Amino acid sequence: MFKYLYLCLIFILCFTLTYAQKDTLKIIKEYITAPIPVGESVIIDGILSDSAWDNVHWDGDFTVFEPNNGKLPSQATMFKITYDDKYLYVGIKCLDSIPSKIEKRLSRRDSFSGDWIEVNIDSYSDKRTGFSFNVSAAGVKGDEFISQNGDFWDSSWNPIWYTSTNIDAEGWTAEMKIPFSQLKFGSEKEQIWGLQVHRRYFRGEERSIWQPISLEAPGWVSEFGRLKGLNNIKPQKQLEIQPFLVNQYDRYPAQDGNPFRDGRDYKLNVGLDAKIGLTNDLTLDLTVNPDFGQVDADPGAIALDGFQIFFEERRPFFIENKNIFDYEFADGNDNVFYSRRIGRSPQGFTTATATEFIDEPTNSTILGAAKFSGKTKNGWSLGLLESVTGKMFADVEDVAGNRRSELVEPLTNYLVGRVQKDFNERNSYIGGIFTATNRNLTDELNFLRSAAYTGGVDFRHSWKNRNYYFESNFVTSHITGSEKAIAETQNSITHLFQRVDAGHVEVDSTRTSMSGTGGKIEIGKAGGGNWRYDGGLIWRSPELELNDIGFLRQADEIKQTASIKRLFLKPTNFYRRAQMELSQYTTFDFEGNYNRVQYQFEGFINYKNNWWTELGGAHKPRIFSNTVLRGGPRWRWSDENFGYLFFGSDNRKKVSFTLGYVNSQAAENNFSLERYVLRLYYQPFDAFSLSISSEYEENPNKTQYVTEKSFNGTPRYITGNIDQRTFSTSIRFNYSLNPNLSIQYYGQPFISRGTYTDLNFVNNPIAENLNERVTLFSNNQISSSDIGNPYLIDEDIDGIVDYEIENPDFSFVQFRSNLVLRWEYIPGSEIFLVWSQGVVGSANPYETLGNNLDAQIFGQKKDNTFLIKATYRFVL
Repeated sequence: MFKYLYLCLIFILCFTLTYAQKDTLKIIKEYITAPIPVGESVIIDGILSDSAWDNVHWDGDFTVFEPNNGKLPSQATMFKITYDDKYLYVGIKCLDSIPSKIEKRLSRRDSFSGDWIEVNIDSYSDKRTGFSFNVSAAGVKGDEFISQNGDFWDSSWNPIWYTSTNIDAEGWTAEMKIPFSQLKFGSEKEQIWGLQVHRRYFRGEERSIWQPISLEAPGWVSEFGRLKGLNNIKPQKQLEIQPFLVNQYDRYPAQDGNPFRDGRDYKLNVGLDAKIGLTNDLTLDLTVNPDFGQVDADPGAIALDGFQIFFEERRPFFIENKNIFDYEFADGNDNVFYSRRIGRSPQGFTTATATEFIDEPTNSTILGAAKFSGKTKNGWSLGLLESVTGKMFADVEDVAGNRRSELVEPLTNYLVGRVQKDFNERNSYIGGIFTATNRNLTDELNFLRSAAYTGGVDFRHSWKNRNYYFESNFVTSHITGSEKAIAETQNSITHLFQRVDAGHVEVDSTRTSMSGTGGKIEIGKAGGGNWRYDGGLIWRSPELELNDIGFLRQADEIKQTASIKRLFLKPTNFYRRAQMELSQYTTFDFEGNYNRVQYQFEGFINYKNNWWTELGGAHKPRIFSNTVLRGGPRWRWSDENFGYLFFGSDNRKKVSFTLGYVNSQAAENNFSLERYVLRLYYQPFDAFSLSISSEYEENPNKTQYVTEKSFNGTPRYITGNIDQRTFSTSIRFNYSLNPNLSIQYYGQPFISRGTYTDLNFVNNPIAENLNERVTLFSNNQISSSDIGNPYLIDEDIDGIVDYEIENPDFSFVQFRSNLVLRWEYIPGSEIFLVWSQGVVGSANPYETLGNNLDAQIFGQKKDNTFLIKATYRFVL
């Protein structure tokens, strides 16, 4: 097995060296600025009429980035840059031959709609990170923190800065006033920063840039031009304090006799966020009693495979600067730090009986959190996060009115430390991470791990103008706890040490600790020419455990990967750009079992008229799984083929759409998947936009796992033929009265139902033929008194029930919506008016999705939350 993996890596390395292409000479442009003369100033009105602008020169000479890379743009662009002691000023002229057709779309912040101009600044001069300031012709702000050399743009970064635009007879103009306190830089006498100015000409869907960048380039920030002439500016230490006040009123259907559900609740919450610049480039963020009331609800989801569901982080405190703390060590969503663990739903349970009422908290309270992060002029990226969540209690009351509180989540401390150091002229870095989770446990919560620690080291080296790279990382974990806690960890679906046919792992019920490792090695070509390729090796040892403050789906895996991509970057009369990719991977477990191989093709084309098509397909001739039977033996799926096709119209138009179809078919009809996707976007006028995204999915499976039973002392793994159907729709609209005042709505109904037939038990789980893998219960072996009732199994047909199977049919319904009025009455300070609705429950699995949608969502009384939140940001 390992010999095969090494051969694959050697092949990729040789392929990389064979197809290395010559570097092209890159000319770095420079803009030399000058300070505003004493006694003069710039008024931010978008007109550029102040005499202070006369002291600096116009620069233009833009070239097209997309689609006709390197050509002259359809419309010219010019800019000036000046500064004073506290601010950087940027003035821009976007010339337009038909000013009446400039697209002025109002929208919420960071939507980047219509015509816009963008200024990117690499004040660290590290060629990997930068600050982006964007304004549309309608005056709507956008701002993002750029990391990973342009691979990641974080729009949650919301600095305080000032801008205004104006349309005149020559086109449109913009002025920007950017406080030095919002940028991070060193204390040199003369600053030299990376600079890029980027324009979107909406009518022609043309992107033009000041510093030319080839579409073959390996990144974005590393290709910037230079901003010079910033002399004797002093770094500004940031000090911002933002208190907030939240009034919340909850109204919901009352439950007779339930003292915790009387129909209404009222909450008043006060908290504080602060941002303190300890140095000019390192910031301390603090939050006390944080509020996340206006955050979008998580989308509906249901998982029948038993694995946890990954949800994106949406809370501003954890999103900002998340690139520094990120440590994605393998593939998928596996990460050493997953901030959704902080403030998670309580993991404990009460001793309440069926006749008692329970009031359980939905999330753990974050008592406080502090985050120290930033990047120094010497190339050190530093991050330290500390957070404490409080004890959480569930209240229980019996019918006589006796009430008690039971602990369901302990006092917990979370710590994350991250460091990276650039070297080799910023072309390489080496870094490390450390995390710690410590819980103050009591006897009733001794099934939780008392402590969890992880450490990791990562490295990346790029050469030949960053066109080629080698990267690797290593992760180790160590957990401690009671014998019960460590036994539950060994038996969890992430590990499954109890697997009956596993010779390399076994459950040790006396253990009080566990340690494991994981990591990745990858080499590839990221830029230059029309070809990209990579190959690598990923591993997760059986005892690796990250889920206290990280995310790990499955341990005990070794994975080999390889891919090659062909880019078509030069536009033709048929397309603007296109690409094709072939990829392959294989997986093994640590016992040496060869579990999976997959070959995949993907293609994308953006046509001349800005319509597009995306398609792909894969063949899986070998699919074995260690987890399907939840601790049972290794399972074989029938061979699978899948494909998908998506196409869409020009998204600049007032009406645009995307249609998609996904189809997966396994041999012998073992399982299949059909998914239909429809996305619509409609903007009838500049201030209003509406989007609808709907998905319908049918996912039948003849061997969906149901449960495990015992028959005459022998385990019986029960599966069944499931007919699963799922429907969801996400609806969003935005109405902007002006760039700082908008009304936004988000709503999502979600429903999934599954009905089972042909229950069976596993006979030979790795048989090639499906009929040999499972054995159907005959009519003499299985019976049920009525629809929805448990199944009674008389396997040996002796008239005595051998075991009982709970009816697995289900129908899950969820609806979440938010209606938000947001007013940024001064930069950085906001008022939110929020109306949220929600309902979660079960429906009749024997009804159609449409009927359940009508009865359980549209016809159901919903929980309502009315919330007013006010913030004021003091900049000191």
